[in-house]
Amino acid sequence: MKDKGCGKLYIISAPSGTGKSTVIKRIMETRKDLYFSVSATTRPPRIGETNGSSYLFMSHEEFEEHIRKQDFLEYAEYVGNYYGTPRKPVLDQLCRGNDIILDIDVVGCRQVKKAMPEAITVFIIPPSLDELEIRLRMRNTDTEDKILKRLERAKMELAEKDTYDYVVVNDKVNRAAEEIIKIMEHE
Repeated sequence: MKDKGCGKLYIISAPSGTGKSTVIKRIMETRKDLYFSVSATTRPPRIGETNGSSYLFMSHEEFEEHIRKQDFLEYAEYVGNYYGTPRKPVLDQLCRGNDIILDIDVVGCRQVKKAMPEAITVFIIPPSLDELEIRLRMRNTDTEDKILKRLERAKMELAEKDTYDYVVVNDKVNRAAEEIIKIMEHE
């Protein structure tokens, strides 16, 4: 537990369907001292997702107003929807000395890393592209067209993995979460 100083910012990225959210959930269950930054999005909620804890769900118009007001630390458009990290909650938590996890894509990671070079970056990869396709299809949340777009995007994102401080394979959720917790302890 910290008693002074700034917190550490951890950026965790992964292609869609890699299991990043599940890994982060496991980390958060283990490390109660971490703050998870809830991202904003314009995509509709999936079954089981709640506004304010899964995402901050908003309309395209609301999101674009926040862009104009520079309320986001980073934002990007992905498969027809916006995703972004609200600036104020992250900076507030860091100033309080709390460590934070950002769950953002490679574009967002570049934006945040440019503004905050001290951020520690972790890229989660699937065991293989074939396994990633199976995971995307098993979710039953996307059309065939969106699945194909996600797979194409995944190939581009995987090409960026060497720009991250750490790369973790998510072959088993518990093992991947434990590896990231060890990274945090090392840092």
